Amino acid sequence: MVYNFKLADIGEGIVEGEVSKWYVKVGDVVKENQPLVEIITEKVTVELPSPADGTIIKIGPEAGKIAKVGEVIVVIDDGKEEDVNKEVSIEETKTEKKELIKEDVKGKKIIATPAVKRLAKEMGIDIGKVVATGEEGRITEKDVKLYSKLEIHSNEERIAFRGTRRTIAERLAKSSDRVVQAWIMEEIDMTKVTELKNKIKESSSEEIKLTYMPFFVKAVIRSLKSSPRINASLDEETEDIVIKKDYNIGIATDTEQGLVVPVIKKAQDKNINEIAKEIEELSIEAKSGKLELENTQGGTFTITNIGAIGGISSIPIVNYPEVAILAINKIMKKVVHWEGEIVARDRVYLSLSFDHRVLDGADVARFLNSIRKCLEDPESLMKDEQS
Repeated sequence: MVYNFKLADIGEGIVEGEVSKWYVKVGDVVKENQPLVEIITEKVTVELPSPADGTIIKIGPEAGKIAKVGEVIVVIDDGKEEDVNKEVSIEETKTEKKELIKEDVKGKKIIATPAVKRLAKEMGIDIGKVVATGEEGRITEKDVKLYSKLEIHSNEERIAFRGTRRTIAERLAKSSDRVVQAWIMEEIDMTKVTELKNKIKESSSEEIKLTYMPFFVKAVIRSLKSSPRINASLDEETEDIVIKKDYNIGIATDTEQGLVVPVIKKAQDKNINEIAKEIEELSIEAKSGKLELENTQGGTFTITNIGAIGGISSIPIVNYPEVAILAINKIMKKVVHWEGEIVARDRVYLSLSFDHRVLDGADVARFLNSIRKCLEDPESLMKDEQS
């Protein structure tokens, strides 16, 4: 029996994925549930397992190519009966319909079409030096052109613009194209948060990595309750501003693959320690590439912490289709005039970018002012947990 393995609908709103790498090749014998291919979607990277035991007889899009949901990406023959489904397997590749030239050049087998050999000759390239990436060692037109670029730019390093990096670029471009982005910044005193954070860590029996982020999450939630239009998205098809009743806070996380945004669901129902624990767990999963797709969906508001790396000021890009994003910059000691004295205090700049189609500057200024009040009186956030 032949299995035409299609790219399934692996998540809400995802219609395609990029083939990151294949773990198998044509002719390989595989077992059921054995990983076949790694697919990068706009939210997470997933491994797709084999649906059955069998032999790989066709492979679809090569690494770096886009596969659509519903597209056959691999064909597996379990050998149990005659192949009666051959006509619906992956379309024969163009290379199989062309005459291939096979020859030995200084002991190296060269497999290429006449057109590819002609291109190499026209470009003055020794085809024997070109690295083949096509099936069964075939040299493609892309291989020849890539070799030409590498030969010209031998003092450069080239990194393929694909995978998570390309997905991030596409999402940012979408945000830039659709969102009328504006931003506002506020300076906030964090001294009392620092004191409370240290106090909680000292008194807690739980081994929790308590950072500043849970306090920002709590302050954001309280402020969103008084500014509900910020906890929203814009449905452009129905022309509705959709105000969300739950506060699902996305935490932008830096990983080796790029920026990933895991989401704390129903954050309004969780206390400081619970939020801290979930942030730590999601961060570990994101950085190890094991984050589940469901943990990146349903966000209503995003917080990004550039200050953890060292930036004192930044302008974040709205995480479309949300309507606002908060950037935390570096928390640092600063000499200020505070309650009649010149003293050193913990201070931070908060940057908030927003979709000006949905929100006005006054809305955002009030929102940031509310966050400031919460963080300058963090004990009030703890009282929220007790009420």
